[in-house]
Amino acid sequence: MAKTKPGKKDLDSYTIKGTNKVVRPGDCVLMRPSDSDKPPYVARVEKIEADHRNNVKVRVRWYYRPEESIGGRRQFHGAKELFLSDHYDVQSAHTIEGKCIVHSFKNYTKLENVGAEDYFCRFEYKAATGGFTPDRVAVYCKCEMPYNPDDLMVQCEGCKDWFHPSCMGMTIEEAKKLDHFLCSDCSSDDDAKRSLNAFPVSPSVEAKVETKRRKR
Repeated sequence: MAKTKPGKKDLDSYTIKGTNKVVRPGDCVLMRPSDSDKPPYVARVEKIEADHRNNVKVRVRWYYRPEESIGGRRQFHGAKELFLSDHYDVQSAHTIEGKCIVHSFKNYTKLENVGAEDYFCRFEYKAATGGFTPDRVAVYCKCEMPYNPDDLMVQCEGCKDWFHPSCMGMTIEEAKKLDHFLCSDCSSDDDAKRSLNAFPVSPSVEAKVETKRRKR
C-alpha cells in the first residue's frame, strides 16, 4: 500500500456526520449506495486519512452480499450473511451512514437477539474469480446442505446428524413439538412413530461440533 502523500495525514477516527458514532480502522460500516433502492453497502475500514482541505477519505475492504457474488444467493445462505472480499476501495467518509457488526459464524449463532446492525461472515470471496475460502464446509441433513442459522433443524438421536423438518416430511410446528426423533435411516419399521412434546432444536455450534460432520 502506498505511503500517505504529502498534504495528507492519517486519522485515528472519524465521527459520522450528524451522529456521535465514532469510526476507527478495523470497524465495519454501512455506506450509502449510489442507487437509493439498494440496501447500504457493508465495508471494513482499513485506513482513514484527510487532505490539506480536511476532506476525509476512508480506505475500505468490501463485504459482498450473496446476491452480489458470481454464484448468487443459495439456499444455505443466511439473510444476514456477508462474504469478506479482496476488493479494496477509497471512498469519501461522508458516504458512511452508520456502524455495524460483522460476527464470526460461531459468534452469530450464539446471539440471543439479532439486531439490524448484526451480520455474519464465514467465507472470504475473490471478486474476480468467484472463488471462496474455505471451499469446503460441513453439510447436514439428507439434502447435504451447509447450515443456515435462519433454519430450524432437529437432531437424530441415533446418528446425531441434523435434519430440516421439511426434508423429513414434517412441518416446523410438528418439529417443535418433538420429544424424540430418529431419521429414516435410524428408525426401524416397528418404531416409526414420533412422540410430540418438546425437543431442543437448532442448538449452538458447540453442540453441533460433536455431531457427525461430513465434508462437501
